[in-house]
Amino acid sequence: MKSTISKVDHYSAEILNRVGEGARVLGALRDSGVNLTALWAYPSKPGKAQLEMIPQSSPGFLKAAKKAGLKLSRKQTAFFVNGQDHPGAVAETLAKLSEAGINVGAVEAVCAGAGRYGAVIFLPQSDIRKASKALGIK
Repeated sequence: MKSTISKVDHYSAEILNRVGEGARVLGALRDSGVNLTALWAYPSKPGKAQLEMIPQSSPGFLKAAKKAGLKLSRKQTAFFVNGQDHPGAVAETLAKLSEAGINVGAVEAVCAGAGRYGAVIFLPQSDIRKASKALGIK
């Protein structure tokens, strides 16, 4: 069961951790026509939350994020993996990275329903080229 793996742009932004702030930011992105491949948010420090975003298209996202008042991190490269869900789906990709001697920084994975899964894999930026080769992508 082959998965599809692609490089994606990853941005972070810190927002206030208060009722409605996430809805405001995501509403502004929506109103600008931005679609996100992945998003997660979590408390980062007292009164603050961290948004982690993988936009489908960075140019439109950057403009919309600025309009929404987000101060974005510098762009990072991550890997988006998706395919038919099965036991060990993410383990297969992580094994390829391990065999190449690459230490994974973080993984976020979810069952997408209808027998599908998706995952975002974060690595040290210095390992992106090596990981691309190990995963068979350009």
